[in-house]
Amino acid sequence: MMLIEETTVPDQALPVDAFKSHLRLGTGFGEDGLQDPVLKGFLRAAIAAIEARTSKILVIRQFCWTLAGWRDRSGQVMPVAPVTDLVQVTLVNAQDYETDIPVAQFRIEPDSQRPRLRPLGAALPMVPPSGRVRIRFRAGFAANWEALPADLGQAVLLLASHYYEYRHETALGEGCMPFGVTSLVQRYRPIRLTPGYGQ
Repeated sequence: MMLIEETTVPDQALPVDAFKSHLRLGTGFGEDGLQDPVLKGFLRAAIAAIEARTSKILVIRQFCWTLAGWRDRSGQVMPVAPVTDLVQVTLVNAQDYETDIPVAQFRIEPDSQRPRLRPLGAALPMVPPSGRVRIRFRAGFAANWEALPADLGQAVLLLASHYYEYRHETALGEGCMPFGVTSLVQRYRPIRLTPGYGQ
C-alpha cells in the first residue's frame, strides 16, 4: 500500500495572521512579512503531525492510493477521512497496462473514522494477478481554514507554537506533542475494536 499526497495545502489556506496573533508577534512594522515563510513551515509541520496522529485530513486536497489488492471486495476501507469525492480508479496489470474503471460504478460510504469505497454492483473489480489498483480521491474537512472544526484549528496553532518556541532545541523531550494538543485531537484518533479491523 502506498499513499501519495498529490496536492499540498495552498499558502492562502494557512492561518498565518491567526498564528501571528497567537504568538503575539508585533505588527505594523515594515518587516511584518519577513517571518511568513518560517511561520508557514511550522504550520505545515503541525498540520502534517496532527493528520498523521489522527488519520484525518484537515484542508481538502488530492491523494493517490495504490494497493496490491482489496482486503474485502464488498468494500475497501479508505486510508484517511473524511473522503469528499472519488476522482479515478485504475487497474494496472503486471505489464503496467492501465484500465480506468468509471467512478460511477463506485460510491464512498461516509464514516467519521473509516469511510469505505463500495461497489454499486456485487463486488469491487478484480485486481489483475501481480497487478495493482490505483485510487485517486480528495479528502479533507474544509477547503479553507475558517471552515475547519474549531478544536482541530486550535490544535494546529498550539502545536505550531510549540515548534516555534522550541525551534532551536534538538532534545526529544522538547519535540513531543504537548498534552493540550493531544487532548484536542483525541476524539479524532482512529478506534480499533478488534485486531486488524479497518485495515
